[in-house]
Amino acid sequence: MAIVSARYRSNCLNRFVTFTAVLPFETYGEEYFNPNQEAFGDTTPMKTLYLLHGITGDEVDWLYGTRIAAYAEENRLAVIMPDGGNSFYFDHFYAEKWGEFIGKELVQATRTMFHLSEKREDTFIGGLSMGGFGALRNGLQYSQTFSKIVALSGALVTQDLPNKEYGKEWMETEEFYQRTFGDLNKIKGSALDLEKLYLDHGKDTEIFMAIGTEDFLLEKNRRYKKFLQEQKAKLHYLEEPGAHEWDFWDRNIRRGIQWLLEK
Repeated sequence: MAIVSARYRSNCLNRFVTFTAVLPFETYGEEYFNPNQEAFGDTTPMKTLYLLHGITGDEVDWLYGTRIAAYAEENRLAVIMPDGGNSFYFDHFYAEKWGEFIGKELVQATRTMFHLSEKREDTFIGGLSMGGFGALRNGLQYSQTFSKIVALSGALVTQDLPNKEYGKEWMETEEFYQRTFGDLNKIKGSALDLEKLYLDHGKDTEIFMAIGTEDFLLEKNRRYKKFLQEQKAKLHYLEEPGAHEWDFWDRNIRRGIQWLLEK
C-alpha cells in the first residue's frame, strides 16, 4: 500500500490544489513478511472512492480521524481525499468551480496518475458533514461518473435556506451563509437543491446515509431520507447512537465501504 501526497495546478480552481491518495496496489504472498517477487505487477484497475472532508478540515483529516488506510487496504479500494477548503464543494463562480473539480477534473487527473478503473460502477464518492453534502451534491450532479454515494452526518443545510434562524457563531451567521451560497433566495431549484438534483440526475444512483441520533443534523437527514423514500430511491439509511464525531464516522465509513463493494 502507498499513501501519496500530490499537488497540481487545477484549471477548475485556477490555483494549485493538494490531495492525498491511499493506493493498495501491490499483491502480497501468503505471509506478510515474505511478499512475492511480482508484488507490483497487478494489472487490475482499482475501484475508487473520492472521499471529502468536513468544514475546517483538509485532505488528511480522514487519515488522522479514522482507519481509512486499513479499510482501503483490506478491500483493495483506492481512496482519493482532496483538500476542499470550506467550499461545500460546488461551483462558486467561473474561477472557483469546486463542483466541476470534484466531479470531473479530479477524477480525470487521478485516473491519469494512477491505475484506477474508468468504469462508473467502480467509481464512488463519499464524505462527512460538509463533505456529506458535497458527496450528495456532486454524486447526483455527476451521476454519469459516480455510481454510489456515501453521506455520513450530511450537512444538508441548504434545505433551511433562506428561512433559517441564524446564530452568533461564524458558521451560523447569515453572512457566512451568504458568502458560501450566494443569494439565499435562489437556492431552491438550483444546483444546490438536493431534491431537484436527485429528480434530474439521480434515479440510477445508489445512496448510503448514516447519521447519529445525537447529531445536531439529524432532522435534516431524516427529512432528505423521507424525500428519497417517497421517490423510491435506491437508499440504505442508518441511524444509531452517536454525535458529530470521529468514532461515529470511523464505524460508518467501514460500513459504507462494505456497502459500496457489495455485488
